[in-house]
Amino acid sequence: MHTEITASFEVTAWDEHQFDRRAGAGKLTRAKVTKAYKGDIEGESVTEWLMAYSSDGSASFVGLERISASIAGRKGTIVVQHVGDYKDGAAKADLTVIAGAGSDQLSTAAGRGDFIADPAGRIRLELSFS
Repeated sequence: MHTEITASFEVTAWDEHQFDRRAGAGKLTRAKVTKAYKGDIEGESVTEWLMAYSSDGSASFVGLERISASIAGRKGTIVVQHVGDYKDGAAKADLTVIAGAGSDQLSTAAGRGDFIADPAGRIRLELSFS
């Protein structure tokens, strides 16, 4: 069964620290971020990001996010892998729901999607449940 999910989110906390800086090179940082979701996802999440910044302020990032919520009427958690970039004031990423990493009624969720983090914060996932 495939289900299309759309939701909005708000970042509720952002704790970022630089872990490597070299002369003439962009910094590397790690951030722990929490979000609150509304829409087809009702709940909250925590994400661990690794980011590589360019001299112009843009960045590439990878992250793992655990969403604890009601999603499409099912309660539990899913883990989402993010691969993306930040430029022109918005972060965009391709998403993969990690099969087998969820819990409860979402334990069989798998899927793909995308997200954009700008002032409106939106996420779109296409989930399947076995």
